[in-house]
Amino acid sequence: MTTLKDKADEVKRSATRKVTHLRPKSFLRSEDLLSTGSTLLNLALSGRPDGGYMKGKYFFVVGDSKTGKTWQSLTCLAEATLNPEFDDYDFIFDDNEGGALMDMARFFGKEVERRAQPPKRDKDGEPIFSESIEDFYFNIDDLVKKGRKFIYVLDSMDGLTSKDEEKKFEEHKEAARKGTKTAGAYGDGKAKKNAAGLRRLKRGLRDTGSILIIISQTRDNINAGPFGEKKTRSGGRALRFYATAEWWSSHIGSIKKTVRGRSRKIGAHTLLQFKKNRLTGREDNVVISFYPSFGLDDVGSCVDFMVKEGFWSKKGKTKPKISAKDLHVTMDREKLIHYCEDRKEKLVRAVDRAWQTLIRETAITRKPRYV
Repeated sequence: MTTLKDKADEVKRSATRKVTHLRPKSFLRSEDLLSTGSTLLNLALSGRPDGGYMKGKYFFVVGDSKTGKTWQSLTCLAEATLNPEFDDYDFIFDDNEGGALMDMARFFGKEVERRAQPPKRDKDGEPIFSESIEDFYFNIDDLVKKGRKFIYVLDSMDGLTSKDEEKKFEEHKEAARKGTKTAGAYGDGKAKKNAAGLRRLKRGLRDTGSILIIISQTRDNINAGPFGEKKTRSGGRALRFYATAEWWSSHIGSIKKTVRGRSRKIGAHTLLQFKKNRLTGREDNVVISFYPSFGLDDVGSCVDFMVKEGFWSKKGKTKPKISAKDLHVTMDREKLIHYCEDRKEKLVRAVDRAWQTLIRETAITRKPRYV
């Protein structure tokens, strides 16, 4: 016989289940998502291990130099070549910094090398990248008006000038030649342009199902004070306001290997800190590994995550070994990474379970107010 206490307990358990089920399947469909190439970044972005970038949205990647921002963005193009949902998409890589000097075919595949195009080309076929903020928004507007689906990577916002900046610079230069002064600074004229451009662009992205990724560099905030943010970036508030998600990349440690008796730096650990995320409402932090000779190390990052969060144990000092209970093996880190590369699906499932466990354990389990 069911008592009132039994019913009350069932109501409490039901309320808890509703609160802890935090993956909105009806909202985020796998066909609407593009993988970032990093399982951890996918989970932090969308709560799903199979995709992070959402069609019809704009994403803002900010970070220090040499933290893999360009690699993050180009890796998603490589993932798009593996996803039939993006077979009819144009890949636009607006490299106004000229910093992507890596072998595209080697690191991202021949399809990316073939499909990744500049915004425009001149009559001789030479690439024309955006030089000003106006160029950038005109280039995207042309794509939207043609009804084209696209993944557009701008690298970077800091590499763009504005017509206002150029005009003010010429005024200052002329005044300096004459030995006179002119009022005002010619610093950042991009904030207003971004506010108007992104406001106009958001509908075009939604209607075409396109994805925009804007990269920006950090710079020291000299007015931070003792308690303020030590880093800042240019471009104005609209870059964050219109972004579906924004995360900052920072270097937190080097990966070294002893070769010929010397310890040599071969890679880096990068912390991704979310400042905004409309897809999940959460602002999670994840650490990914990056090697200039390899790219983003998804498997290694997942192994380190499982150890750091306590789901896998690590024992030993001189030759530590990791006990991966989900995979029923115990071996050192390098061997485990090679082992997991041949069993990637099992690894991803284990990481996904661990991520959802962390979400449940950090969730508020009180009865929802409006149930």
